[in-house]
Amino acid sequence: MANVLVIESSARQQGSVSRQLTEHFIANWQAAQPDDVVKVRDLAIDQVPHLDATLLGGWMTPAEQQSEAEKAAAALSNQLTDEVLAADVLVLAAPMYNFTIPSTLKAWLDHVLRAGVTFKYTDTGPQGLLSGKRAFVLTARGGVHAGSAQDHQEPYLRQVLAFIGIHDVSFIHAEGLNLGGDALEKGLNQAKTQVAQVI
Repeated sequence: MANVLVIESSARQQGSVSRQLTEHFIANWQAAQPDDVVKVRDLAIDQVPHLDATLLGGWMTPAEQQSEAEKAAAALSNQLTDEVLAADVLVLAAPMYNFTIPSTLKAWLDHVLRAGVTFKYTDTGPQGLLSGKRAFVLTARGGVHAGSAQDHQEPYLRQVLAFIGIHDVSFIHAEGLNLGGDALEKGLNQAKTQVAQVI
């Protein structure tokens, strides 16, 4: 039995293509692995604060010296990090906003990329501590960007996931969704087919 952690980051609840992909992914995964436990964290509903001085204080100040705000910030960060540590499979669902990921997803990453917890520094450089996990990234894009210099989603997410030790990463892009005609249906269906293939 595996633990699957799904991170939703679309600002929209209705009409979100990335959420449709997530639903399709979960349905296919549960059909193939019915005993696995799937947990969904929706960053649009349960928003994660952006990195600030309070969180940095919570990380860097001894527990007995922390303010109440610092304790609360550190506790949330610990909760988010514990979810990642417990997951065998990580699924990131992200629409493309201005050529990159939503700020909500960036905020979540800032909470879980933790020195000494999800990565460490060594004499030979940083080392990820989450080896053995598998990740899937589901994106929704109005244009066609895969493999181009305009794509700041995939290179960034590959880098940060590798930084914490996750190298087995599959990207599934629903692209060209705003190009008119049947482009939305075509892009979504192609991505759904890829989901079924990777699972």
